Amino acid sequence: MALQHLSTRINLTAMLGAIIGDIVGSRFEFSKQTTSDFELFTPDCNFTDDTICTVAIADAILHNQPYGETLHAWCRRYPTPMGGYGDKFSLWVESENPQPYGSSGNGSAMRVSPIGWLFDDYHDVLREAEKSAVVSHNHPDGINGAQCVATLIYWLRTCRITKDEIESAVRHNFGYHLTSLRDIYKIGSEGHFDGLCNETVPYAISCFMESQSFEDAIRTAVAAGGDTDTKAAICGSIAESYYEIPEKMVEKAYSYLPDEMLDVITLFHEKIQNGL
Repeated sequence: MALQHLSTRINLTAMLGAIIGDIVGSRFEFSKQTTSDFELFTPDCNFTDDTICTVAIADAILHNQPYGETLHAWCRRYPTPMGGYGDKFSLWVESENPQPYGSSGNGSAMRVSPIGWLFDDYHDVLREAEKSAVVSHNHPDGINGAQCVATLIYWLRTCRITKDEIESAVRHNFGYHLTSLRDIYKIGSEGHFDGLCNETVPYAISCFMESQSFEDAIRTAVAAGGDTDTKAAICGSIAESYYEIPEKMVEKAYSYLPDEMLDVITLFHEKIQNGL
């Protein structure tokens, strides 16, 4: 994929991969979804905490504000999203003085994608991913998951890695061993909820690795069951750095979002278009 082509594409769709994955996966959370043959967008879909937190991280970067304060403010603005917040994160949101609580959950990885787009140095990506994670998810596994997702986005969008090199790269740099899609589907069909970074992140990467297009990546992640919105959000955030997102999916996703989120997305794209 040529860099010139990639540069044009990211101006239009960057950060939307996570949001689309979240919206499409939202109605299947906690289900044993085992087929990829489903309608992508329905009235039962909505954005969840994954989108709220992703937009918050983008907003913090765009306005040079602390990750924790911005994330807290956005979550306070949307106290009851579809599917709710995790129990411990809910307490973090409700607190007047929120502190990190040692989480290794997948929340750090599902919100990190803006960092993979807005920083153009590998070490900056690692540092900022850690900073965005530790405000709540300060367990080493929570930090590692965020750094892995942000780094993959950075590597793929800048053509520093090929798809075929991903499996060895994530194993060498982040210690993840990718599970086969067959095993992931079996785990999902048994009703297991993959709420930890050490599960969801490599599962999402495997779903991307097996995909042939952006839409296929989202369908594959949702069909795996478990934490469908977060797995699809992480998979989508990686997939959008490699594939084109169909315009119809972009337009449909926009229709679910409030104006203040659309404003942040617009600023985000302008930032990329005008140079980082």
